[in-house]
Amino acid sequence: MTKILNSVVNVPAGEVHANIRDPRPLHERQWLRSNVLALLTGLAVLITFFLAAPIPAQARITRIEITRVESPTFEGMSFGEVGRYEKLVGRAFGEVDPNDQRNMVIADIALAPRNAKGKVEYSTDVYILRPVERSAGNHKIFFEMNNRGNNFSFGLLNSAPAAVLNDPTTVADAGNGFLMRQGYTIVLSGWDAGVTAGGGRQTIAVPIARNPDGSLIVGPALEEFVIDNSTTTMSVLTYPAATVDKSQASLTVRVHYADARTPVASGDWEYVNASTIRLLPAGTQFQQGRLYEFKYPATGARLVGLGFAATRDLAAFFRWGTTDEAGNLNPLAADIQFVYTFCFSQPCRFMHDFLHLGFNEDEQGQRVFDGILNWVGGASGGFFNYRFAQPARTHRQRIGRQYPERQFPFANQVIFDPITGKTDGRLRRCLASGTCPKIFEANSANEYWVKAGSLLHTDTRGNDLPDPPNVRFYLFSSLPHSAGIGPTGPGICQQPRNPLVANAGLRALLVALDEWVSAGKEPPASQVPRRGDGTLVASLPQNVMGFPIIPGVTYSGLMTTGDLFDYGTAFDQGILTTLPPLLLGSPYPSFVPKTDINGNDIAGIRLPEIAVPLATYTGWGVRASAFAGDDLCDAAGAMIPLRRTQGERTAAGDPRPALEELYGDHWGYVLRVARSSLDLYQQRFMSWDDVYRTFAEAAGSNVLLDQR
Repeated sequence: MTKILNSVVNVPAGEVHANIRDPRPLHERQWLRSNVLALLTGLAVLITFFLAAPIPAQARITRIEITRVESPTFEGMSFGEVGRYEKLVGRAFGEVDPNDQRNMVIADIALAPRNAKGKVEYSTDVYILRPVERSAGNHKIFFEMNNRGNNFSFGLLNSAPAAVLNDPTTVADAGNGFLMRQGYTIVLSGWDAGVTAGGGRQTIAVPIARNPDGSLIVGPALEEFVIDNSTTTMSVLTYPAATVDKSQASLTVRVHYADARTPVASGDWEYVNASTIRLLPAGTQFQQGRLYEFKYPATGARLVGLGFAATRDLAAFFRWGTTDEAGNLNPLAADIQFVYTFCFSQPCRFMHDFLHLGFNEDEQGQRVFDGILNWVGGASGGFFNYRFAQPARTHRQRIGRQYPERQFPFANQVIFDPITGKTDGRLRRCLASGTCPKIFEANSANEYWVKAGSLLHTDTRGNDLPDPPNVRFYLFSSLPHSAGIGPTGPGICQQPRNPLVANAGLRALLVALDEWVSAGKEPPASQVPRRGDGTLVASLPQNVMGFPIIPGVTYSGLMTTGDLFDYGTAFDQGILTTLPPLLLGSPYPSFVPKTDINGNDIAGIRLPEIAVPLATYTGWGVRASAFAGDDLCDAAGAMIPLRRTQGERTAAGDPRPALEELYGDHWGYVLRVARSSLDLYQQRFMSWDDVYRTFAEAAGSNVLLDQR
């Protein structure tokens, strides 16, 4: 518009149409020119205003209440050029139109109670950290999709001392300050209706579905109790039982997932109340290393899928809204240019379903999230948008395998699945509406073993897929799922757990994602194992996978299989009627990364700890014998140290090179670390700050130092 206006304003009158002479008197021509210019100028101002100004609260956030302000927070600490930060805590209230096609995909929304306007209501916690000097920020939202209500981004990206920080407040809580130094406005909100309040967790309140006559819905529910201790005497149900008549429920037990279920006699268990069961006689412990399943008639079905709409609407409100319906100011009004999400594990699976169900398009048809950085989401969705949903459930080799988490489509691309006869992809809806974000799918090796990570970039027959234009894929080689969150000793596993974290690489990926979205700079190429080059292989036999035969280390080759279940005829409506489901087969092939001579993954982003190893680091671990030995140790990997000398490894029968054979001496090791870090920096997988830190840590280590 400015270009058009300038072309009219700045061209001399006699040059607009040089070959045409205006016959009107000079004073009429001057009057007409001045008024036309005034009209055009006013029109330009109006157009500019409407294009740039935030729109009113059309994202269906009806009320936002800020109940606590801490300014400044982090004890007044200043973060580089961005300066100090402040904290805003409150709650947002919203409503959705159940008759809008975008919302009708929410399970049971037709059975939700409605307000006087015919809308379905919800409310959610809101947590905001923003620069005190708004103009100094980067005008972008870092929207953390919290995990079971918890904030993990400060532990993962800021390398804060605590893995979970639900209310970061002190200087120590800020960690290295990465997110604040970048200038992000950090937002968290509730989306998981299974989260209970407390501990600073972000919660959401959603209605309970009811039958048309107003009565509560009753339907089958399945609980799996994974017992990894010798102290559990009671188990709590996700939903209350509709009746405590034990003849309508059943309890079974088994050791391994592949074992037949053994019924627990009705006289050996009881309801403590409608929400709790226990073994009899009272005080009897559930057996360690066992899987218990409890099927029962449940009631109180929450609209868990409403969390998708709440996330969509709150993000859209913060970006576009000015005030809520009560006139309360949007605390981020007129400040936000782009919105990115970051997640760890469970909420990344939520984001997979968020995209697949079309929620990246708001009710006004606008894109909600511009960029998504998924960390360890695998190729799965989750038990989110179903009647009697259980969002906390997670599918691994040993646990949670019968819950609806992994159904076609797995990949972002729209492809044909010969197994189901469907053509679909996670991006199908956003491609149709033009609202797809830029996406980084980053995974550890663990996701290839227990979350079918390979199905993100292979088709349902196991063939490599080309990258979609808006998606890149990254494997952090040989990393576990949840290092830095739990203990590092063996625990329930046979070997010490893999302690490596991807923090440095995740920081670099966030920078690259921002540059891709906001500046159009191409991101680093995908770094994942591929079938075509032989780096993505079957887990068995062991020699094909490439893992060395290490004395004292069990290699079972177990992994999750691509199971296909029958949950009943109403499954497409989000209703499970057949529980446990019927296993129809395992038709979807999934693969794992091939390893080198040290047992570390060949493909992917090889952080210095993998490129210059002191140990074999795996994305999988095997359980100790007391905890269903030889099954996989869930999210844990393993760390098996390399021997120091050739003599030590020869005496032990260890086929892996010793440290002295690999590096010679301490400074040989340090030099290799430096080279690896610089390579990652040049590939944009590590910042200069992290290069320096990594080099300093290697130089200060005692690796191959002369101990005489």
